[in-house]
Amino acid sequence: MSGTSKRSTIYFDPQLHAALRLKAAHTNRSVSDIVNDAVREALAEDQDDLAAFEDRVAEPTLSYEAFLNELKADGKL
Repeated sequence: MSGTSKRSTIYFDPQLHAALRLKAAHTNRSVSDIVNDAVREALAEDQDDLAAFEDRVAEPTLSYEAFLNELKADGKL
C-alpha cells in the first residue's frame, strides 16, 4: 500500500471473501491491494463513462416512444 492509508471495515459475502483470500494467497498479494486495485478500476471506469457522456451532451436525443415509432415505420417491428 501507499504511504498513508485509511482503515475501513467492509463486510463481504462469505464465499466472495473466501475467493478473495484464495486469490490473495495465489498471487502473493494482500487482500487490501486486490480490493484497492478493484476500486481504482471501478472509479476509472466511472470517470471514463462520465467523460463519454460529456462528449455526447450536444447530440440530439430521441425518446423511447419516438424510437419505437421509427422502428415500426421502417417495418422493423
